[in-house]
Amino acid sequence: MTDSKADFNPFGKLTYLVIDDFENFRLSMRQMLRSCGADKIELVSNANQAIQYCTYNHVDVVLCDFNLGEGKNGQHILEDLRYKKLLKRSSLFLMVTAETSKEMVMGAREYQPDAYLTKPINRAVLEKRLSALISQRNILMPINREIDRENYPEAISLCLQILPRQPRYKTWLMKTLGDLYFQLGDLTHALKIYDEVLAQRELSWARLGRCKILLANRSFDQAVDGLRELIAKHPDYMEAYDLLAEGFERQGRPTQAQQVLEKAIEHSPNALLRQKQLAELAGSNQDLETSSEAWRRTVELGTHSIHDNSQHYLALGQTLSDLSEGDLEEDGTERAKEALAVLKKMEKRFEGEEGISLRSQIVQCRVYAGQGKEKQAGKILESLRPELEGTANLDARTGLDYAKTLFRLGHETDAKQLLREMSERFSDDPDTLQKIENLLDEPVGFRQKIKARTLNRDGIKAFESGNLQDAAEIFSKALEIVPDHAALNLNLVQVLMKEHDNNPGNAELLERCQSCLNQLSGLPEQHRQHRRYIALQRKLKGLME
Repeated sequence: MTDSKADFNPFGKLTYLVIDDFENFRLSMRQMLRSCGADKIELVSNANQAIQYCTYNHVDVVLCDFNLGEGKNGQHILEDLRYKKLLKRSSLFLMVTAETSKEMVMGAREYQPDAYLTKPINRAVLEKRLSALISQRNILMPINREIDRENYPEAISLCLQILPRQPRYKTWLMKTLGDLYFQLGDLTHALKIYDEVLAQRELSWARLGRCKILLANRSFDQAVDGLRELIAKHPDYMEAYDLLAEGFERQGRPTQAQQVLEKAIEHSPNALLRQKQLAELAGSNQDLETSSEAWRRTVELGTHSIHDNSQHYLALGQTLSDLSEGDLEEDGTERAKEALAVLKKMEKRFEGEEGISLRSQIVQCRVYAGQGKEKQAGKILESLRPELEGTANLDARTGLDYAKTLFRLGHETDAKQLLREMSERFSDDPDTLQKIENLLDEPVGFRQKIKARTLNRDGIKAFESGNLQDAAEIFSKALEIVPDHAALNLNLVQVLMKEHDNNPGNAELLERCQSCLNQLSGLPEQHRQHRRYIALQRKLKGLME
């Protein structure tokens, strides 16, 4: 062979970044890398220096300690670099750590480091691990370059060319092909890749890919069954939990989706985005206990994370406010105190962010009202009113939160007017319209809302069983809690009309129907129940003539 010595030194062509808070370890790593043939090596002691360096310099290999003292750890750095796209796909990130706890490994693994190196490290281990990774990096570089450029068709073409020449990288190439076809929306070719792999060997990533395609093709039952099986065999495979939760949601089974995320969080508690997803899902399932705990963890995990957000603090404050409302026992008082503390911390942490102080005070107002401190609540509301007069500039979230507060403090007319104006302004936004409807229907506290919903379900069961008098009584009880609830009022109208069919001489039944419909006279046209309301109004008119 006539190759020069430089060609046998893959280390020498690359740039390195060593991140560790101990100077002796940084110097030791530099010495080992130099003895392997590396030349361009930068040493930094903390996350801020590392992220700043990567912002202005291309790095081929990052060797990062997990524990870096106060502030961000290695997981946060990897999360940050991935989020800001400061690492190319061809760059290698090695997590170096003396800690091997499951919690740490699972948390870091969510952001896919290329390898783990366990301290203490010697030169032989370092050279062996890095040589293999660099060799793979160099062979697959053309593909990764095209993926970084988002030129997926060219990346696919290169994968297909390299496959027969590099059988040792077949797994990586097939997985990459499946991902690329999926990203391009070519589900047929993606499925073919996964089936080909699975025909030879049961690999979890191929099974996951297949289930992802089943979900995309709306084969929800098959996808859910496949993912349950995958998790049973690989209980630490976090992506499978996320996909299974999505599958359950798409089946219309949000409770099961929540349970799956709870299980995932038992295995990997440090994934902020999954905690946030659980918090939102539990909140929509009216499981405010679970929601508040997940928001609490989201806020804690956000302390050093790129995903830190004022909305997490606000959501925790809102959830604690809902839980503490009307609960004057020790638990309720503690939750109210925590809500106020979280909101104050948010104002300080995100000082200068537009609308933060305003949103905070809107929620604080509800917290005080929920604890029977009407005077303090009223004082805050009066100070807010000038800033909130007119809804032209109010974003949807602030407007909804303000309407909720107006309801809680007994300003029903103002709240309804605000929501009517908002339903016109956001007529093209189905999500906001749905939230407006929910608030118009149930402008009450969490516990009352649950009670009214339970009564509604019981009333429907009684009606379906033919027990008209029981149904009418149950719906009437529910309407004592939420008198403006559109579906409940219309449910009662239907029951009373059915009773009238059996007893045509009873004019009082029709009067009660009219009373329910009068209650809904201000129902916005955008409300889901509006067409039903108009239809029943016409039917009642016919019965009364």
